[in-house]
Amino acid sequence: MKRALAALLYAAVMALLPAGPAPAQDKPGLGDVGKREIANAKPGTVLRVWPQLGGSTGNAKAYRILYRSTGINGEPIAVSGAVFIPLTPLPHGKRDVVAWAHPTTGVVDRCAPTLLPDLAGTIAGLEEMLRQGYVVVATDYDGLGTEGMHPYLIGVSEARSMLDSVRAARLLPDAKASNRFAVWGHSQGGHAALFTGEEAAGYAPELKLVGVAAAAPATYLVDLFKADRGSISGNSLTAMALLSWSTIYGTPAQTALASGAHRAYEAAATSCIQTISEMLKLEQSARTLQRRFLKIDPTKTEPWRAIMLANSPGQKPAGAPVFIAQGTEDETVHPAITRRFADHLCRNGTPVLMKYLVGVSHSYAGYDGAHDAISWIADRFRGLPAPSLCKR
Repeated sequence: MKRALAALLYAAVMALLPAGPAPAQDKPGLGDVGKREIANAKPGTVLRVWPQLGGSTGNAKAYRILYRSTGINGEPIAVSGAVFIPLTPLPHGKRDVVAWAHPTTGVVDRCAPTLLPDLAGTIAGLEEMLRQGYVVVATDYDGLGTEGMHPYLIGVSEARSMLDSVRAARLLPDAKASNRFAVWGHSQGGHAALFTGEEAAGYAPELKLVGVAAAAPATYLVDLFKADRGSISGNSLTAMALLSWSTIYGTPAQTALASGAHRAYEAAATSCIQTISEMLKLEQSARTLQRRFLKIDPTKTEPWRAIMLANSPGQKPAGAPVFIAQGTEDETVHPAITRRFADHLCRNGTPVLMKYLVGVSHSYAGYDGAHDAISWIADRFRGLPAPSLCKR
């Protein structure tokens, strides 16, 4: 656990290193965008564009955007995100798109990745993707950086935010983006990537998905929450899930909490995983929850179990070939659970390539798996047959 905490703290330090002078600006949000403007816009419409906080890498220009998407109940919403456009000459035709799905940062609005002073440093493999000539779009997801609660690990919500971010990126004139795209995500982002593959054809049929790449993805939520129960990371993520789900589905979290646990629960649930100070406070709250937290097992109790089951990927066709990177020392997303999910995809006819990252923990799976994931994505854009571990 100390090793995992050190890795998380290192990631936070890296996230705080500025890439360049940051222009003064308010946090992303609705600002002067009214409900009528959002409702009248088509999904994917770019509502506002700003320079991205902290700039970009040296080989791209970056924008922060607010775009129209669709909420979990079909309602029109605004979602924030960022778009990175390569400075390299436009290749023959148009640029392909990679949609990045970020790992857990929290469930309240201030936890949006676009608020970081160096968003670029948190996107695994960004510079390599830009060198390949791809437009990279990174959504914050619904409720991060905008009004309302983030629907944490709610697959349809994540997928819609991802798909509409690709639509939005294509509408930026200097992006010159094609309708071909791939998705690449880590942890919660791996969950989002898998659901994006499942929802793409139905929600955004004009887009052509070529591949889904995921590092240490959250898959079978019941099994993952059960395996992580009682650990610091498990208590932190469970608290965030309870706050999100209780707000969205209207079941009070108090029905799951032990007497006297509310204060520590609330502190953990409203934390962000973005700065060192935030993470130290989260660890303190999570340690308190080890002494007193839940009076029920949410993996066995409704409505929590039903929410987990409904938001476990693999219940629809994958939508495209799948690449999975998985650290062998991952104590948050257990390798055996990920391998079981890969086997499930195989049985359903999806080409799956799984890369084991020897000695790698959960925090580094995205960074350490990025090169292989991006190489795999490049082959999908080239139209090469997808390699697979599945037995024929």
